[in-house]
Amino acid sequence: MTQWTLICRVDDIPVLGARRVARPQAPAVALFRTADNQVFALLDRCPHKGGPLSQGIVFGDAVACPLHNWTIGLTDGCARAPDEGRTPTFACRVEAGRVFLDAEELAH
Repeated sequence: MTQWTLICRVDDIPVLGARRVARPQAPAVALFRTADNQVFALLDRCPHKGGPLSQGIVFGDAVACPLHNWTIGLTDGCARAPDEGRTPTFACRVEAGRVFLDAEELAH
């Protein structure tokens, strides 16, 4: 059974922006908020050169890496063609305006 950890409120994430979630033993997770208030979670690292995706621009269901403008899908973490690669995704749940992440995934 999944244990969910409260991270923040949806309103704490800028529309078309991101918020970083630090992890003591692993790279940070980035929470992204789309124009229609959907929230997604990815490892805060582009699969290309490790750029901080949380500093990128969100558009539609993707984020553009700030280093080399690679487009990464928020739903699957996959780079869009012609680029190739994938960044890990994290289970994310929104309930009553609050954002939760899977506690076990956060720990690894």
